[in-house]
Amino acid sequence: MSAIETPTLASETIAHIGAFEVRNTLIMAWLAMLVIFAVAFFARRTKYKEIPGRFQSFLELIVEGLFNFFQSVIGDKKQTRTFFPLIATIFIFLMLANWMGILPGVGSITIAEEHAGEILNLPIFRSMNADVNMTLAIAVISVVMTQLFGIAALGVMPYAGKFFVAPWRDPIGAFVGILELIAEMAKVISFTFRLFGNIFAGEVLLVVISFLMPYMAPIPFLGLELFVGFIQALVFSLLTAVFLKMAVTAHGGHEHGEEDHGHVAEAVHA
Repeated sequence: MSAIETPTLASETIAHIGAFEVRNTLIMAWLAMLVIFAVAFFARRTKYKEIPGRFQSFLELIVEGLFNFFQSVIGDKKQTRTFFPLIATIFIFLMLANWMGILPGVGSITIAEEHAGEILNLPIFRSMNADVNMTLAIAVISVVMTQLFGIAALGVMPYAGKFFVAPWRDPIGAFVGILELIAEMAKVISFTFRLFGNIFAGEVLLVVISFLMPYMAPIPFLGLELFVGFIQALVFSLLTAVFLKMAVTAHGGHEHGEEDHGHVAEAVHA
């Protein structure tokens, strides 16, 4: 019996385009984007008829369902319309990439490459979010866009006032501002390793189960990975929505009413 080959922490380089390394996780990201572009292309060709066909109805069901869900979290329809393109894109992209990671051939179709004098079988396709670079990139996008939305809503100085307070005027506020600034930086780490850890662990689990019991045993775990992929995409986009809501709310947060605070508080506790 051959030894089990568990996935490595680092993604593998499959090819080069000049000095640019094409990694197997990057290929999966491109395929996920290709699927999204294809769906958008065919959706555009429907010309958004008043009496939609099945395909248009299916897309409208998804978009409307996501919009209503995020609106229930954000608590403001206007803000939801502003944030929706970002958070919905993050959700759909991550969920699709997670689900594509368990397709047949992902991790099992390999090419032989020589590395350090050894011939290694490198998988051509590998789950996109099993690469910490991918999850880090999406985390940076989420956190940076949160800051930009906050600045656009409140202005540069009022938004900076959340983090930088003159200590001789308000020592406690200055300390709290430093903590909030650290928390903003910690969001990148939290987003990155939560998503990466769950997807990489699932990848290892499937490899081990397939090695020990290669036929019927992996099927329940494939279903579990579908659920985990959906939940991780939902959590990532949901937290992004909550952080966006918090970013556009001034200190005190009274400008949007108490109802909005209730929605955000419920989402954070959930």
